[in-house]
Amino acid sequence: MAAPNPSVPARTESAADDNRPRSGVIHDNVRHTANFTVVGNHLAQHPELSLLAIGLGLYVQSVRGGTSVDIKSLAARFKEGTVRISAALRELEAHGYLRRERKRAPDGRIVTRTVSCNDPRARRRRSDTECPATGPQRTPHPRRTAGRKALPAVPQPGCKVPGLLQAAVDLLADLRRHDSRLLLSATDTAHLAPGVAAWLERDVLPSRVRHALTANLPDEPLHRPAALLAHRLADKLPPPAPFRAMATVTAPPAPVRHPVRNCDGCDRGFRAPETETHCRDCRETEA
Repeated sequence: MAAPNPSVPARTESAADDNRPRSGVIHDNVRHTANFTVVGNHLAQHPELSLLAIGLGLYVQSVRGGTSVDIKSLAARFKEGTVRISAALRELEAHGYLRRERKRAPDGRIVTRTVSCNDPRARRRRSDTECPATGPQRTPHPRRTAGRKALPAVPQPGCKVPGLLQAAVDLLADLRRHDSRLLLSATDTAHLAPGVAAWLERDVLPSRVRHALTANLPDEPLHRPAALLAHRLADKLPPPAPFRAMATVTAPPAPVRHPVRNCDGCDRGFRAPETETHCRDCRETEA
């Protein structure tokens, strides 16, 4: 009787493997009944978020309300460090999974609250079709914004260098980190960017531009933050930097190197002009 072929799977194993994928991951799942978090695939499989941002987003959604999720607390919990964690938080904030709201505490201090949103897509759909004061609205979104007042004009740079405009866009996008009310749309950012570039073109440091735009903001809600920033860019525009002519640098003359000659007194070699016939020691002896 021939020996059985060991490469042929058993009948029960073959039937169990019929529904399994031929390649890739195979899930061996059990049903969770306690201590679990439901997370949408729109976050777990987000096409634009980094792996660190996705993992950090999953962690924030899994912790209890009131847990500290600031950069310092997260850096103490994980080993990625403050720089990478800060970048991941900015990614989550840019895609709507986190919001940072500044509130005034009863004692007068300004505190920052971090709000985790488990599905920013639903929040955007809700904000487009629902008004908190009057309930659902049937008016399409573009019609509600059709009568929007135009933004004030902003200064224009003398030369629209792509790198200068990109630096201006980055500065405007970063303003929401300093005040959550300064979250600008792409359209508002494109309108304001030349004004910021005009400041940078005048040798104003980005930190000074940021301070001019964010200092002494009113405490009440900003209904049109882009209009306020446009007004400040035009009203506080500094004068052009003074022209600094480059001074002509004259190189010092090269030192004179006399030829080597022999002393008429001791026949020792020394460097001296042709008028000198004796070395220094012989001249001192004769003197």
